Amino acid sequence: MFELVVDGELLVVVSLPVVTGGVGAALTRAERAIAQDVAAGYSNAEIARRRGRSVRTIANQLAALYRKLGVGSRSELVRALFGR
Repeated sequence: MFELVVDGELLVVVSLPVVTGGVGAALTRAERAIAQDVAAGYSNAEIARRRGRSVRTIANQLAALYRKLGVGSRSELVRALFGR
């Protein structure tokens, strides 16, 4: 993780593993992006703002992810995809 200033705005850059195989292979690009945002610690509201979607849309996408992966929480989602 490192900080970067772009046009006077402080950004925090977090490097996360990319899900390319295993259980993550069945996910769409949008689902993988949301899972990575969850792993980075973003709330549903923050993910919605980052992706230009409603909080409800993100909640629905997370529910679909949980069903697809057979998990019941954000921490289980992160463990299933990233092993942490």
